[in-house]
Amino acid sequence: MEVVRRTLDTFRPDALINAAAWTAVDAAETEEPAAHALNAEAPAALARLAAEAGLPIVHISTDYVFNGADDAPYATDATTAPLGVYGRTKLLGEQGVAMAANPAGWAVLRSSWVFSAHGANFVKTMLRLGTERDELRVVADQAGGPTPADAIARACATIAEALAADPGKSGIYHFSGTPDTSWAGFAREIMARAGLDCRIEEIPSADYPTPAPRPLNSRLDCRTTEAAFDLARPDWHIGLDAVLKHVKMTT
Repeated sequence: MEVVRRTLDTFRPDALINAAAWTAVDAAETEEPAAHALNAEAPAALARLAAEAGLPIVHISTDYVFNGADDAPYATDATTAPLGVYGRTKLLGEQGVAMAANPAGWAVLRSSWVFSAHGANFVKTMLRLGTERDELRVVADQAGGPTPADAIARACATIAEALAADPGKSGIYHFSGTPDTSWAGFAREIMARAGLDCRIEEIPSADYPTPAPRPLNSRLDCRTTEAAFDLARPDWHIGLDAVLKHVKMTT
């Protein structure tokens, strides 16, 4: 962390935003030490450095801190019960950020089903497979809010600025796209908006086993975030159109 400390001293930022994480959910099951280092130890260390530097910190977390067994969208104070290593290590990271008790302010921003034109994510996978196949089997019994990565970035900046003005707004917040849907519903919309003639067959999670179990309910109650920071849930249809436009321009 000495490199981070020197970087803070050099650039003198107004806030610290941590978007780094081990996000390979299935791989985390067999590589827990690496996931723990990135998801649990690093956020706690960054939070302590931010406190030393007098900077507010915003840390991005995940819906996977919940087990998905509830019927309603999860409130920020809902009981956490991660199903796998990824969720457990992310929850430890949240706790580390909170325990730093940064007087300059801190926020944990949980999000879900993040997508963008960059990196590996569901949208890019569907676009690739949609050009290769006539039909895809996609899970339909998991529900959540797809969230554009650029919307999360803007939300983090807004929250950081608000914390600088009022550290009393420190706490845990939720931010996810609207409307909530299933993976199958999301996939069907991707195909339609991309003009791909690929049929989506809905299947239960039991028909698509993975090393790490997924929460069936990833819906997040974002009302606290909207009230505190005037941040409405982003319409993921708009974000999807922007991603598709970018992908088309770069292919």
